[in-house]
Amino acid sequence: MTDSATKLNQRLLQLRTAQRQQPMPDWDTRADRLRRLEKMLLEQREAFASAINTDFGCRPRDETDLLEIYPSLSAIRHSLSRGRRWMKPRRRLADLLFLPARTEMRPQPRGVVGIIVPWNYPLYLAVGPLVDALAAGNRAMLKMSEFTPGFSALFAEQVARYFKPEEVTVVTGDAEVAQAFSALPFDHLLFTGSTAVGHHVMRAAAANLTPVTLELGGKSPAIVGPGARLDHAVERIMFGKLVNAGQTCIAPDYVLLPRARMGEFIDTATRTVAKMYPQLAQGGQFASIVSDRQFRRLVGLRDAAAAAGASVHPLSASSEDASRRLLPPQLLSNVTDEMAVMREEIFGPLLPLLPYDTLDEAISYVTARPHPLALYLFEQDASRIEKVLSQTQAGGVSVNDTIYHIAQHDLPFGGIGNSGTGGYHGEAGFRTFSHIKPVFHQARLNGAGLLNPPYGPRFRRMLDLMLKRG
Repeated sequence: MTDSATKLNQRLLQLRTAQRQQPMPDWDTRADRLRRLEKMLLEQREAFASAINTDFGCRPRDETDLLEIYPSLSAIRHSLSRGRRWMKPRRRLADLLFLPARTEMRPQPRGVVGIIVPWNYPLYLAVGPLVDALAAGNRAMLKMSEFTPGFSALFAEQVARYFKPEEVTVVTGDAEVAQAFSALPFDHLLFTGSTAVGHHVMRAAAANLTPVTLELGGKSPAIVGPGARLDHAVERIMFGKLVNAGQTCIAPDYVLLPRARMGEFIDTATRTVAKMYPQLAQGGQFASIVSDRQFRRLVGLRDAAAAAGASVHPLSASSEDASRRLLPPQLLSNVTDEMAVMREEIFGPLLPLLPYDTLDEAISYVTARPHPLALYLFEQDASRIEKVLSQTQAGGVSVNDTIYHIAQHDLPFGGIGNSGTGGYHGEAGFRTFSHIKPVFHQARLNGAGLLNPPYGPRFRRMLDLMLKRG
């Protein structure tokens, strides 16, 4: 066992020992932990935003507030207002032949939850699952991304100020540490990241039979229906695509639209970007690509597509700047399935456009590919909306908007197939990080003994009655 693995095991043991001493924290204890998390976010808000900005090179403070601070605080407050109710046992009726017995479903903390945090939203994707884990009464251990080193170090430092190490602990380090972390025998493990790495995480967790929630990515389509309001569709697609410079797991990855509206879409997108980012290169309102490696990957995807026959449509007069990792938004047309840009998740401000002749053709294109994490549909006709919803599969859907389904606390967030397994947020997250223990309470006066051996005529009469009643 490596030195890093030994230290990780020691931290896990500290958390597990504390959990065994208090296996079922009362609501006041859970609420106190959530309030301390809220206090940390409010008091360290500027420091966190500054660290994320430094790691990215440019991450607009407004985007960090909107997409990381706000949803984190909102999740905490949602759990504080409802968590006491979530943790109450839910009574159920026993099956008819077992009355007057009663049953209940009793939520119980799983124990120690591991959370592997990605780099693209390093605050929200740490705090979001942590809120659900704490509301469910668990202890937690988080592995931060090495690609946002400044924020990761600061977050670890601040968590250590607001929480005891036997409540929440934060780990930093490289890929070797992440590999050792995913191999720990957690009671539940949540990973947010790429599908490729998700395979390794699930394989490592399987050695311990650790249940996993995988929030992966994939190519999330936006379908512009025949009856869409195009100006509105373009505005919402460009918003969802360009916040954080497209480095969002649920960003629209490509657009399917009626063939006759391709030119109109490109013109409208150009006007929309000019309105949203009037000084894209100088205004500090458009995020940088997180690393030189990611910048080169995105440029390579675009250039390879162009070399293979794709047309590139710049949406801004600003030039790309490798030294600042600034990549202005661009549309791609005439793309083919053989191009890497149509096979890999883009995770940046490049957006391919695919024309279709019928809505059925667009649906067939989506269903012939791995299930996406998100699907976006722009349409006014109710029957067309229902058709797309019923004939496609995706982790989540927004109709006539993008990305905001993730902000609904009463909707679970998760993937399906290649885009992930399991879900969390709000009550769904509380239940993900709980074992819902079924309990059967036998009544003092009951007929269970009528089924005891030796088996004879009385037993046969009882069994016949049970078989008739199902």
